Amino acid sequence: MNSFGIYTLANDVVYDQLVALINSIEMNVSEDIPICIIPYDQRLDLVQQEVNSRKNVMLFENADVIQRWEEFAHQVWAAHPREKEAKVSRPSWYKSHLQRKFVAFEGVFEQFVFYDGDSLAMKPVTDVIEKLKQYDFIFDDWEHLKNRTVAALDISVIEKTGLYTEADIRPKLHCSSFFGSKRGLFTAQEMQEMKKRLITQNEIEWINGYGWWDDAFLFNYLTLRCDRPLFNFTLSPNGQDRTGNCANANPFVNINNVLYNQDGLKPIHRIHYMSYSSDDFAWLCKGEDVKICYKDEFLHYRFLKQPDQKPKQLKPPSFISQTNRLLNKAMKKLQRTFS
Repeated sequence: MNSFGIYTLANDVVYDQLVALINSIEMNVSEDIPICIIPYDQRLDLVQQEVNSRKNVMLFENADVIQRWEEFAHQVWAAHPREKEAKVSRPSWYKSHLQRKFVAFEGVFEQFVFYDGDSLAMKPVTDVIEKLKQYDFIFDDWEHLKNRTVAALDISVIEKTGLYTEADIRPKLHCSSFFGSKRGLFTAQEMQEMKKRLITQNEIEWINGYGWWDDAFLFNYLTLRCDRPLFNFTLSPNGQDRTGNCANANPFVNINNVLYNQDGLKPIHRIHYMSYSSDDFAWLCKGEDVKICYKDEFLHYRFLKQPDQKPKQLKPPSFISQTNRLLNKAMKKLQRTFS
């Protein structure tokens, strides 16, 4: 059992992003911290090759734990009021495997940091490790500022129970793209109790229907209901801790291929390429000039150990390629609607 490590979630579809993330961790966090890849699904040929080529990278292999979290999430979502509308309103991530990231709570590290695969690490996590001495969950995001209609938890519903006020709930709202925590916080017995509350006692209604099937929304319920201490760097009294992290929303400054918050040049934990597809990154790595913010930084880390394979020049996609992609996107949308 390792005392500290890093997790991410990946398969062959996000191979380019996985390589870039691992390279950024080795360069900007530490070469010595072990990394464990949680399999998103069974498409792992390229991932396994990457694991074999790295001294400090491994695959999470406890199938029983993965299955337990899969079943928990699917049973919970089946009880959500939105299930009644499923055939006409299933989101694109319907029955996804994003909840597999929570196997970290039964994993190989006593303490850990999780990075979403569509991220690049930008600084050491010593501050996260220090906060874990006092808190059980560490986050770094701005979800607590979201409007009630799109917040992870339905604040109005929860307030009616008399258990929490909005002032209690707001500072505990968070995303699931980056977090630090500890092994053993969610035991099998506790998960059974959570499931009972969610399904039998109808606390599934605490989860906003806007985020039906969203792993982050489920995570918010779990962290609120378990009532363990939580810290979010964006709510820190130290202004140096409060930074942006989203590639398509926040301005950053590049200094030697490390990004800093533009306001005050504050170090950031990671840049999160949310809202971009794995296809976007695959095309970018093949030399297409895809519209991705901070794409030069991504290419730097993706090809850090293979500079000869890095595209020398980015070219716009052909008209035929763009047309085919739009048609494929439309077909996939239709298939999801009628499946």
